[in-house]
Amino acid sequence: MMPLPRLYAVADGAFGDPVRLAMDLLDGGASLVQIRHKTASSRTLIRVVEEVIKASPPNARIMVNDRSDVARLAGAFGVHLGQEDLPPLLARTVLAEGQVIGYSTHNVSQALEAERTPIDYIAVGPIFATSSKENPAPAVGLDQLREICSRVSKPVVAIGGITLGSAQDVLGCGAASVAVIGDLLKYGNVKERARTWVRRLEP
Repeated sequence: MMPLPRLYAVADGAFGDPVRLAMDLLDGGASLVQIRHKTASSRTLIRVVEEVIKASPPNARIMVNDRSDVARLAGAFGVHLGQEDLPPLLARTVLAEGQVIGYSTHNVSQALEAERTPIDYIAVGPIFATSSKENPAPAVGLDQLREICSRVSKPVVAIGGITLGSAQDVLGCGAASVAVIGDLLKYGNVKERARTWVRRLEP
């Protein structure tokens, strides 16, 4: 089973410069950061990812949202795929050996199907209502999250509307990690907010 930090931080370009956001998250103690930049061109995205990787501390793991090709070319830790992205089996043919794949699911049946694919972790969400995605899937809730965690063997990353106040309840359902966007990025001092999250979650 792939070890994951309890905080899975997301540097979302919708909240500002993703390079600056990623560096603030890393400076605040996050060790796993996903670059999410939905509106960027391929050229811009690969520049952003390469810049973050170059400036990251040695133990940092940088994921790329959606784009297996960018993850491969930039030498990222891996790619996070959605239901509409390249299927995991095809993404494996694009990525280098050792790069990881995360895969988004929105209910029990999708999570069980994901369990049988060549991925490293299963993302489940949105756990709660979220404003970070357009047209999000219905909220999963804690009961369904608990059921998914009990029925899959791969690590589960919970995402969607998770706050500092609800994170422990989410982890208590069996999730290995919580992916956080808004509750990290909507405050003025991203670095200090990340530091607060790490202090609260990491042993």
